[in-house]
Amino acid sequence: MRTQSGTLSAAADRLLDAYPRIYFACHTRHVRDPQTQRLLSRHQASVLDHLDEVEPTTLMDLARHMGVTPGTMSIAIDRLERKGYVVRLRDTADRRRVHVRLTGAGVRVREASSVLDRQRVEALLARMSDADRDAGLRGLALLAHAAQEQMHAIAARRDREADTRQERPRLERGDGVKRAEGEPPSESERGWGPASTNKREPA
Repeated sequence: MRTQSGTLSAAADRLLDAYPRIYFACHTRHVRDPQTQRLLSRHQASVLDHLDEVEPTTLMDLARHMGVTPGTMSIAIDRLERKGYVVRLRDTADRRRVHVRLTGAGVRVREASSVLDRQRVEALLARMSDADRDAGLRGLALLAHAAQEQMHAIAARRDREADTRQERPRLERGDGVKRAEGEPPSESERGWGPASTNKREPA
């Protein structure tokens, strides 16, 4: 009898086998700037996907995140900067550090880009019978729903962890902690503990 773990493992194998074939058949080879009609490579579009128009990212962090050398990333940023999609900013505290931020044109391309090419997706769906196409799309919708639930669960866990990190120092200081009736005040409340700047000794 197959265990639940074995069933999930087999299902994961099937998904991991199917997804790359769908991706390579349908992924976008190039991204087009909707305003200038200039073509960008998928790699250039991926770099833009990792950048923000408000919060700059260091070139070193960007290279590390995308798994390339700083030199390779510097060349990619040079090309994107010449096209007006990114700007470089020198760190005011350390001139050796370079930050990268999207321009308005970079935001425009990022928002217009898609991982999958619509025409290729339509061609793939046209190869399927109506029944198979409906079944495949229903299954994909279920996977997308599960993915959304998983992302919500991850976000909720991070929020709880952040709340715990903020709450711990407050509890250690004794802020907002109610004493039971008849319970004596803590050392910090009497001014004897480390949370107090008053270092007087108890009488």
